[in-house]
Amino acid sequence: MQNKKQLLQISVIAIGLVLIVLLFADLAIRMGWKGRIEKSLSFLTGATSTQTAVLPAVAPYESEDAHEAAVIKAVEEASPSVVSIIISKNIPVMGECQVNPFGDLPQEFQQYFGGNLNFTQPCPDSTGKTQKQEVGGGSGFVISKDGLILTNKHVVADEKADYTVMTSDGKKYDAKVLARDSVQDLAVLKIDANDLAPLRIGDSDSIKLGQTAIAIGNSLGEFRNTVSVGVISGLYRTITASDASSGSAENLDGLIQTDAAINPGNSGGPLLDLKGEVIGINTAIASNGQNIGFAIPINKAKNAIESVKKSGKIITPYLGVRYLTIDDQLAQKENLSVKQGALVRGSSDGPGVVKGSPADKAGLQAEDIITEVNGVAVDENHTLSSLIQNYQVGDRIALKILRNGKEVNVTVTLEERKN
Repeated sequence: MQNKKQLLQISVIAIGLVLIVLLFADLAIRMGWKGRIEKSLSFLTGATSTQTAVLPAVAPYESEDAHEAAVIKAVEEASPSVVSIIISKNIPVMGECQVNPFGDLPQEFQQYFGGNLNFTQPCPDSTGKTQKQEVGGGSGFVISKDGLILTNKHVVADEKADYTVMTSDGKKYDAKVLARDSVQDLAVLKIDANDLAPLRIGDSDSIKLGQTAIAIGNSLGEFRNTVSVGVISGLYRTITASDASSGSAENLDGLIQTDAAINPGNSGGPLLDLKGEVIGINTAIASNGQNIGFAIPINKAKNAIESVKKSGKIITPYLGVRYLTIDDQLAQKENLSVKQGALVRGSSDGPGVVKGSPADKAGLQAEDIITEVNGVAVDENHTLSSLIQNYQVGDRIALKILRNGKEVNVTVTLEERKN
């Protein structure tokens, strides 16, 4: 009797399972799961099928937003021209040296700390051995098919370091520093490569506040071809930029300000417009703010680029004066008759007019106020130095000067700046 009950229970369970399978199969067919179930069953049973599943092709992403599409196109076109710069240097091999942290204490006190102190600290190996290590990184971009790379001077400032350029396809090239600009934060490298894709050069004089800006570079010296997008936040900015690695600082004027993220390692990389053309060279960030970055306008680099292509070096025009840019505060303090211009005045670095310079030959004097260069007013947005950089060595320029309250016109022939 007991066996009959068990047999009946088993039969009921089996019938229930069959009904569940049938119901599930019907539901699967209605919902289009038939093919998946057949594949699962064939996998479980070891059966094979003569039909091969074909996955649908995935179409490339196409933005429906015109602005986003323009950004993507600009990045795709410019990225192959952006490079990473790797800085390497021979560093002393470090060893372990024993040290007594209480050695500065008087002898009578040292006895309380015991005589067998096993403290150690890193120190240069006694053999004087060195090993090459990566010590930094930056960015740059191609300006000629035959391997000229534009970057920041501060990226390649160390004359004892070795530099390697990595292109967007992962190839590495030994790089030679061909030229460093004596005035601007610009430098040009040369690599042994051909058929590179130069970045298209734009016109930084035509940019407007609020227009889209795209920064590409080797962020943190680690993340190659990082892209960030923002806007042009300001024009004609003047800053004092410092380099923590070298401890040096320099004044930079006429800069583009952007909120596109510029991180350490981005220095020397391009700032692009929506056409994919370079409008600036990323050079500095505000350490005490967020999303405040600065770029050198590309038009300020055009003369340097052409100079290197023609002569293999950056030839910089030279006037030969030290000056203060006049603003409202300086005008009031010095009781000046004008509120803009360049006040020729010496400093601890030397006299206002350098002896033997083009300015000296043309008769400029200390305390002269230079108000115009070839008809362009000298002011905070157009400093004397930036205006001079628009010309070539040998060019004759007309200066309008205020001297003792009288207007004087002077013609100066620019010469080459010597390092």
